[in-house]
Amino acid sequence: MFSGIVEEMATVVAISKSQENIDFTLTCSFVNELKIDQSIAHNGVCLTVVNIKDNNYTVTAMKETLERSNLGLLKVGDKVNVERSMIMNGRLDGHIVQGHVDETAKCIATKDADGSTYFTFEYALNKEMAQKGYFTVDKGSVTVNGVSLTVCEPTENTFTVAIIPYTRENTNFCDIQEGSIVNIEFDILGKYIARLQTISK
Repeated sequence: MFSGIVEEMATVVAISKSQENIDFTLTCSFVNELKIDQSIAHNGVCLTVVNIKDNNYTVTAMKETLERSNLGLLKVGDKVNVERSMIMNGRLDGHIVQGHVDETAKCIATKDADGSTYFTFEYALNKEMAQKGYFTVDKGSVTVNGVSLTVCEPTENTFTVAIIPYTRENTNFCDIQEGSIVNIEFDILGKYIARLQTISK
């Protein structure tokens, strides 16, 4: 489980394919604190550390993960938002994030807000999935590339988030522009409420 508070950006140093899986090797400041089998969110995707060597670590993404996320678009040198799993006695500074990306979205607009920046994203409209809680609500939570954010101006299949300068500088929002593909995870609380309404009918 994660909170959506990105620790830093890791850099992709190698990518290799093994059948339907892809191994990503990355480097960041806390590699020497990692252990094999540890969970780390990468652009919001929970992946397991499978190797640690020479100040780098490796994680494996399987086919379903690659199909649901933007990890398959990564190239050597790209910056990835990373967050280690929550410590249970710590503060929940963001919101409850599972690290199970629901789908990708495309940035369709950016707008300066006197220092901060508004980003608008569009995702595939699926009314059946919306009935299961896969949607955004005004002032609700959403995770974009692993960053816990507050929704504003949601529609059936778009939403906007406001990014303060610190977040833009310290996450890969610094690279997001119109046309960029990001990972989104809808709020798990909304999914539970939608499920409860379905089974109580």
